[in-house]
Amino acid sequence: MIIETADRLKITKEYYFSVKLQEVRSLISGGKDIINIAIGNPDMTPSQETIDELNIQSNNPANHGYQPYRSIPELRTSIKSWTKKVYGVSLDPDDEILPLIGSKEGITHISLAFLNPGDEVLVPELGYPAYAAVTEMIGGRSIKFPMIEDENWKPDINAMRQMDLRKVKLMWINYPNMPTGAPASKKMFEELIEFAAENNILLCHDNPYSLILNQGDPVSILSVEGAKKVAVELNSMSKSHNMAGWRIGWVAGAKDHLDAILKIKSNVDSGMFKPLQLAAVKAFDNPDAWHRKRNLEYRNRRELVYKILDLLSCTYDRSQTGLFIWAKVPDEIGTSRKLADYLLYEKNIFVTPGFVFGDKGDKYIRTSLCVEQEVLKRVIGRLKSFDLSNL
Repeated sequence: MIIETADRLKITKEYYFSVKLQEVRSLISGGKDIINIAIGNPDMTPSQETIDELNIQSNNPANHGYQPYRSIPELRTSIKSWTKKVYGVSLDPDDEILPLIGSKEGITHISLAFLNPGDEVLVPELGYPAYAAVTEMIGGRSIKFPMIEDENWKPDINAMRQMDLRKVKLMWINYPNMPTGAPASKKMFEELIEFAAENNILLCHDNPYSLILNQGDPVSILSVEGAKKVAVELNSMSKSHNMAGWRIGWVAGAKDHLDAILKIKSNVDSGMFKPLQLAAVKAFDNPDAWHRKRNLEYRNRRELVYKILDLLSCTYDRSQTGLFIWAKVPDEIGTSRKLADYLLYEKNIFVTPGFVFGDKGDKYIRTSLCVEQEVLKRVIGRLKSFDLSNL
């Protein structure tokens, strides 16, 4: 007997990397030596103090069991202190911080809390595919907003003001931007807050990359006056503290917004494992020197990625922030898909074609810095004989 699936699966596609990584695994099983420089999966470990704390707390019998839906108070207090130190933003730990099982779950929780079927959501024309996927999955309609390439991929607010926004409830933004690496700026956030207030839109800022290779001080949208009235911000320890897979994130904002999100969250999960929360508290105490060391390693890797892209005759902006380099493919090649397929099947190198993030990305590829230097040097070796005319 076959049970018919929900209608939402007719419009929901499996995540690109879920499908493509299965293909890569198959190629490896078939004897191919594939080097993956596509995925933003931090390969460096959390601080030793963080790991030690997890071990200590896991061995305490009192720490096993269900935890509060809002998390333990110690975690919220640590997030409060860290947010004040890093962004200069003051938050009430009881009312304005809601820890999550990773910030990705927050995309679904926020959408379920605020959207009715038929509501519209502004999503970036180049951005994380989950924003649009979740919107459509729960019966909303995603509307792509334009970004200005020549102005570091900032949202085109003037163009959006000409759009019909009557059904728009939410808008997703992400700076430092993924995939383009465009940095955040307080001025841009101020303009977006004004736009959201004008149109009664909840602005949802996804902010996991602000501590990775920033060329200035990290910026939170909540540092803008009036932001809490119209904005919430997601953050995560995955990139900033090398804790990918630990699933520790949070959403910050006004009490009313977070209370609405909690109504959804409390019906979906039962809180994070307490030792994970206590280890996260310890991680927030990582000294500045620890963060500098991580960024130094990424900086050295970035120089090698630049060499890879130069060998491919790609062009790129050296002011990018975050774990990736976004690079334009040569006109002679045409599309990102063509270059990515050539590299995978002919050179055994897996890069991300830019079309994954939106149609405007079809002239770009994305490469990751989450790859050891020796591996990146192997990629360089494979590309020494690269010739555009072979494509």
